[in-house]
Amino acid sequence: MIDFSPWDALLRRYVDEQGRVDYLAWKNEQPQTLADWLSNLAEPALKLELSSKEELALWINLYNAFTISTILERYPIDSIRPKILGIPNWVAFLWFFSRPAYSFAGNRYSLAQIENKILRDKFNEPRIHFSIVCASIGCPLLRNEAYWPERVQEQLEDDVRRFINNPEKVRYDSQKETLYCSQILKWYRKDFLKIAPSVQTYIRSYLIEDLPLTSDTPISYLYYDWNLNQRMSS
Repeated sequence: MIDFSPWDALLRRYVDEQGRVDYLAWKNEQPQTLADWLSNLAEPALKLELSSKEELALWINLYNAFTISTILERYPIDSIRPKILGIPNWVAFLWFFSRPAYSFAGNRYSLAQIENKILRDKFNEPRIHFSIVCASIGCPLLRNEAYWPERVQEQLEDDVRRFINNPEKVRYDSQKETLYCSQILKWYRKDFLKIAPSVQTYIRSYLIEDLPLTSDTPISYLYYDWNLNQRMSS
């Protein structure tokens, strides 16, 4: 069993209820704590026999911790999408996700590998798209707590409801009869269609407000903000 307490303590200290991260305070006060925790998990001697819930919680925590650790190394930055002379550097941006820079139990992984080969392919769990973060404003909100095996299903449900009921991510215009939603629901559409007949019905199943959504409701996808999701120390 892996101890998520160090990661949990950092999230509780430096992430607020809106999922915003105080990178400045984190880097000034505890610059090595996260790196040290991840370094311990990188040891080849680490042998684990995990249940499905333990493994699911582990990989969500690792994805988010690896992402935040990379931001802390590079901070201060304005966006996870670098620019050259004002033009987005898409090669460097893709490298952020595809480089096998992260070690766990003697093996190296990229963020893309963790997301696609493990969390999507192995677990077939579309709710992870509202739980793993790339540190941008357009991402799901970062939980200010770790994922725990005994609560991971409940936490995933909460993540989906929080995302879909956030008007910055999903909203319905009754005058235009149009559903506006995050591009996450476009990029991973096929994952949601595995458990729902349409993206619209998937969204409706999590809405607090009963809206007249059907599979025929027009969808318009919102601008995705790649700027860094951060807050400054008060």
